[in-house]
Amino acid sequence: MSSYAVAPEHVIADEAGLRALFEPTHDLARIKCLDRLDPHAQAFIARSPFLCIGTQSADGRADVSPRGDPAGFVRMLDAKTLAIPDRPGNNRLDTLSNIVANPRVGLLFMIPGFDETLRINGTARLVTDPEILAPMTVNGKQPKLAIVVEVREVFLHCAKAFRRSKLWDPAAHRDRSEMPSLIKMILDQTTGAPDPEEMRRRDAGLEESYKNSMC
Repeated sequence: MSSYAVAPEHVIADEAGLRALFEPTHDLARIKCLDRLDPHAQAFIARSPFLCIGTQSADGRADVSPRGDPAGFVRMLDAKTLAIPDRPGNNRLDTLSNIVANPRVGLLFMIPGFDETLRINGTARLVTDPEILAPMTVNGKQPKLAIVVEVREVFLHCAKAFRRSKLWDPAAHRDRSEMPSLIKMILDQTTGAPDPEEMRRRDAGLEESYKNSMC
């Protein structure tokens, strides 16, 4: 794929230029942002098995990472504090090292079948307090730490993106076989994939590792 450069005259360089392209927002969009978890936000979080967390490194590199567990896996410690368990992953620690460097985070909560989402912005700390971690034990495995978020902004987000994308519509789901397995794609991108028989063994090993290391 050839490189692409945007012509400078088509780049929006300031907020005034940005806002000139759009109609003013309506009053409800301005006032809907809360500074705590009201009953509706609490009910949404209690039903959510999945969230994305956005972080930035000290030098401004952005990252978004998924987090998932049975619905209700995020603990609400009080109306302004959340705790997210850190389950085993690939140990790159992108999200966690970013939080150490820059505590500002953004969360996007989703519920399967719901077209609306819940957005939360706040500041995070990495916590090893056993009183927080013990209730997050799954299958006898307690997380090593939790991401504790002090809530600063809370607001519900409308359904337009999910309805446009048809994310939950089974008729719009794609066949997973359209693309190679995860490990095949990563090997193609890095060291090169082995022969098909060895690739089948590695795919089976990945599935087995999912079963053994989910918690």
